[in-house]
Amino acid sequence: MTSYSTAETKSVTADNGVDYAFRSIGDGAPLVLLQHFRGNLDNWDPALADALAQGRRVITFDNTGVGATTGRTPNTVAAMADDAIEFITALGLERVDLLGFSLGSFVAQEIALHRPGLVNRIVLASSAPQGASGMHGWHPDVIGAVGGRETSAEQYLGVFFAPTPTSLGAGQQAAGRIFGARTENRDTATSWETRQAQYDAVTRWGIPDHAKLQRLSAITQPVFVANGDSDPMILPRYSHLLAGLLPDARIKIYPDSAHGFLFQHHKEFADDVETFLAA
Repeated sequence: MTSYSTAETKSVTADNGVDYAFRSIGDGAPLVLLQHFRGNLDNWDPALADALAQGRRVITFDNTGVGATTGRTPNTVAAMADDAIEFITALGLERVDLLGFSLGSFVAQEIALHRPGLVNRIVLASSAPQGASGMHGWHPDVIGAVGGRETSAEQYLGVFFAPTPTSLGAGQQAAGRIFGARTENRDTATSWETRQAQYDAVTRWGIPDHAKLQRLSAITQPVFVANGDSDPMILPRYSHLLAGLLPDARIKIYPDSAHGFLFQHHKEFADDVETFLAA
């Protein structure tokens, strides 16, 4: 099997006229990964992608206006979901599993609501429901670390990993894989315009509106909700709220980890995802 760190970057043109950049490794039932705020194809941990691709096809992509994909990044999660559906349809896929991370987990929820027949099972990592109180934008320390024009390795580690020697050590290893394993044909960096549009989408998603929480009852697919116990970006209590509102959900909180728990605990998380998807 081709490793994610050497996988070819391909492109497919959807009916909306957007050329979507994507990578695909493994064979079997398709698992589509939806990326976090400001992330592109290169921001997935190759170790996680390779582990997930044991026995299934893992597909990553840049949504509209992100990285090497054409078009303009929309400023609502709903529009991002419709764009993701355009990409999945362009690949000729009729039914997929979804793994959404952070902003990508918001998009995954909307895909399941907009096109329920497309989705089999859903994994929501570092996630929250739309309209939850306290989610209207991130804490100033968090957006200051990851939302500026320029960010540093220290700021990345401070948000994605817990302030303990074990978590920070795992974070340094993950950062080495994410930013160092692929040395050629790296993806186009996300633009400042994309960052602004995505953060607009995040804040709109977080406008307090308890009526929005009722929408989750329409997601009837099995859902695996996961988070790190020290996530400063999307607090674990939102994962518990989300799992409680979904009709068929299970939850796991990973210890001594934060927003990037799925990279720190990539082996355990991949095993948990496989067990869930194969159930």
